[in-house]
Amino acid sequence: MKQTTIGVIGAGRIGRMHTENLVHHIPEAEVRAVASPHLDEAWAEGLGIPMRSTENSAVFDDTKIEAVVITAPSGRHSELIRQAAAAGKHIFCEKPVGFEEGPIEDAIAAANAAGVQLQVGFNRRFDPNVCRLAEAVHNGDVGELHGLRVINRDPASPPIDFVRRSGGMFFDFAIHDFDTIRFLSGSEIEEIFAAGAVLIDPEIGNAGDIDTAIITLRLANGALCVIDNSRQARYGYDQRFEAFGSKGNLVVDNNRPTSMESFLEGGVYTDLPPTTFVERYRDAFIAELQAFVRCLREKKPVSVSADDALAAVKAAGAAKRSMDGNRPVKLDAAEAAGGSTR
Repeated sequence: MKQTTIGVIGAGRIGRMHTENLVHHIPEAEVRAVASPHLDEAWAEGLGIPMRSTENSAVFDDTKIEAVVITAPSGRHSELIRQAAAAGKHIFCEKPVGFEEGPIEDAIAAANAAGVQLQVGFNRRFDPNVCRLAEAVHNGDVGELHGLRVINRDPASPPIDFVRRSGGMFFDFAIHDFDTIRFLSGSEIEEIFAAGAVLIDPEIGNAGDIDTAIITLRLANGALCVIDNSRQARYGYDQRFEAFGSKGNLVVDNNRPTSMESFLEGGVYTDLPPTTFVERYRDAFIAELQAFVRCLREKKPVSVSADDALAAVKAAGAAKRSMDGNRPVKLDAAEAAGGSTR
């Protein structure tokens, strides 16, 4: 079986995880090259990657590489997509594709003009629990959808250097939640009201960002939604989802190492949630790359496109304008619509 040859650009925490997943879990793929300004040669060599470089050109100029996985800093994503498209490479890019609509639209246009596939790393769409909830909502198990709730809380605040270059909480953190709302509901976001605060770390405020947010959304299908964000949940990585409708309620609780509950004299105890997003979404991260490689091999469209990334960024921009202006912000039909909600 001929493998799909892949080059990875960026070898930070996310890049290393994706590279290791490709090497260890996706036999249909061969990681031929990895490029990163601060590349750990020993790590890459230990994975058996033949080409290792500090220059992205090592990936783009290699005619044997069919696809690239982009995990460089977020601010460079749209530029790297354009370069990959110009080199004729299919593209998997971590979120967000950009912080503004224009560069994302340019990246989409470049990929379309080059005739290459472009998948975006909204990994929750490949999580078994989230997928099952979406399927149940779309099948009408909850009846007419009245409300959605997404809780997304990190165990600890990120480094301030990351906060400064992240694009802000709405674009880096809540971007997954905007996409999850579209995915679960099968509907577009029409209106957003966002309230944010600095309640955890004053340095985050000094960096121009927030660490706590409540976002309410009105969807085109009439449903109302709430996103609950925090940069610090001391008990673990808190990821919960709820769909409420005319027939009842559907809930996805936190993953835990075991489902055992201890009923003891001192109280009732269960295992804490995972401590990192890598642990919580381990299977989803593998599944999204499997889906990407499968689409390339079967010459089928990817299921999570850059149009989905554009829709999420439009929602993030609306949330930022809402918080800054302390007012609801409407997204008209043309602005809200991006890619597939399924």
